[in-house]
Amino acid sequence: MDRRQTVLLTEMDPGDISRIIEMAWEDRTPFEAIASQFGLRQADVIILMRQQLSSAAFIAWRKRTRGQHTKHQALRSQAVSRHCSSYQHKQYRP
Repeated sequence: MDRRQTVLLTEMDPGDISRIIEMAWEDRTPFEAIASQFGLRQADVIILMRQQLSSAAFIAWRKRTRGQHTKHQALRSQAVSRHCSSYQHKQYRP
C-alpha cells in the first residue's frame, strides 16, 4: 500500500467513506460528483472500494461500472438526469 492509499483512509471520516461507497454503487452518480464533493479522483474511489469491499463485491462493482456511460459526466447522454427516489415526493399519511 502506497502513501496515497494510506492517507486516503486515515484522514477520512467513517461516515464519508460510507457515503462514497453508496455514491459509487449508484448508477447515475458520476465519478465527477464524488470528486467535487470529496476531492477523490476515480482512481482514489477504486482504491477505496478495493479496501472496503469484499473481493467478490469489488469485482461485481468493477464489472458494473467499467465502461458505464452514466458514471462519467462527459460520456452521459443529456437524457440521463439526477435520480429521484419514488418516495422522495410522497407525503407521509398515517
